[in-house]
Amino acid sequence: MRTRRENSPSCEAWRLLFDLLMEQRSRVPAIAAEFGLSPMQCHVLRLLEPGEPAPMGRLASGLGCDASNITGIVDRLEARGLISRRLAERDRRVRVLALTDSGVELRAKLLERMAEPPQWVERLPADEQQALCRILRRALD
Repeated sequence: MRTRRENSPSCEAWRLLFDLLMEQRSRVPAIAAEFGLSPMQCHVLRLLEPGEPAPMGRLASGLGCDASNITGIVDRLEARGLISRRLAERDRRVRVLALTDSGVELRAKLLERMAEPPQWVERLPADEQQALCRILRRALD
């Protein structure tokens, strides 16, 4: 039996959003495979901005893990020539990652592919798509 709180519109909205996300969870691994990447490698490329080297620690934080846990991911991206790893100029204890030209190019293709909406979004009427955008923007603020 659900409590009054569990029957609230906010709980229902969250359950529906969560169900939708779970239904779509296979989307990222499938897109990653198209580019010969793992989902975590895709996430790293998404987080790195062209022309803005990032410390491994900050990248690890964005991934929700310890810096030591992303070493293997970084190794594989570096081996493919998509990123470079070097010591930070101001603190030589810190390693920074930067996209290579090939990485910038692949990242752009990857982000374009990931931005393609699933069919359920495309089937919504334009006014509902706009309403959904407004709601999600507010939620992210």
